Amino acid sequence: MEKMFELGTVSCPSGTLVLMDGGHLGLWSGDRSPADIDPAHLGIDDAAVAADVAGAVDFVVTGPDASEAARSFDRQPGSRLHDIPASQAAGLEAAFEGHCRSAGLDARLEALPVREAHAHRARRTAEEGGGGFLMFGVPVVAVGGVPRDRQLPVLAARVVHGDGAGERWSEISIRMGEGRVASSVFLGDIGVDWARVLFGDVEALSVWQHDEPVDGLADVAFWGAAAEEAAAVFAAPGLGEAGEDGVRGWTGLPLPEAWDRARALVRWKDETGRRMAVDFRPHSHHWQIMREVRASPVEAGALDLAGARVLCAMTSWGDGFFPVFADRDASGGLLAVRVRFADGV
Repeated sequence: MEKMFELGTVSCPSGTLVLMDGGHLGLWSGDRSPADIDPAHLGIDDAAVAADVAGAVDFVVTGPDASEAARSFDRQPGSRLHDIPASQAAGLEAAFEGHCRSAGLDARLEALPVREAHAHRARRTAEEGGGGFLMFGVPVVAVGGVPRDRQLPVLAARVVHGDGAGERWSEISIRMGEGRVASSVFLGDIGVDWARVLFGDVEALSVWQHDEPVDGLADVAFWGAAAEEAAAVFAAPGLGEAGEDGVRGWTGLPLPEAWDRARALVRWKDETGRRMAVDFRPHSHHWQIMREVRASPVEAGALDLAGARVLCAMTSWGDGFFPVFADRDASGGLLAVRVRFADGV
């Protein structure tokens, strides 16, 4: 039997809601070209690969049979193919041409003159009825028609899972209206690599600071088998943050000092072979919302940003691909948007 919990609220003044892995927001380009994102943020340190990614191309499918061709080609959701590395663009065009020829479809790929910004992808996807798109290969979902004028409750259903792992979320939903559900439409999957999902207004995400501190300060936290020994060596107190019992470190340090202390801890750990985790935490928007998540009994936190309220919650399942559905009434009105994790066993 499912038990319901309220995780908090979100607000969406723009009417376009984005659902994605909150840990990947450092890749979000907002209204800038994705070419402006440093490939190092993608974990790419090879110069040749970085240049290939920086020179990537976006394609749009055109022609009388564009919709069927994009669907049957099945490389990315929607009518566009985003972030194709420069070295793969010609091969993709040839593969698409061959696919259309063999299927008898009249469609072609046209390269966009400028890569489509992530916020533009979200707005366009929402205008087309809602669905998924890729952000540097990470699946993201956007939906429009969200109420603009009020806080929307975010609810989660918890079930006992049969693998001995105890209770986990089966679903997280944003409730937008009352009424009978006439249809539930699959919008797409969210790709999660950081064990968390974020619900945010598209305009708010465009001013999100993922790594840069908003106040010039940072925390340094460490924990693990060697934490007490390291605390003695470095004269580190308990971190003193809610939900982080047993974690040592310092809060509110000037950024250069925090960076020096984090590097010293890592160097000591590596040189001595000790087992310990070290976390450098600039006071960014990501830090602010994760601070609430760590302190919350339901592992959820919210942040007011650019006139909107953004909410982040841990999946309780870790990483994976999780489907998103839109519930609508008989007239097509949006009643809820749901992320489904698993059914109770």
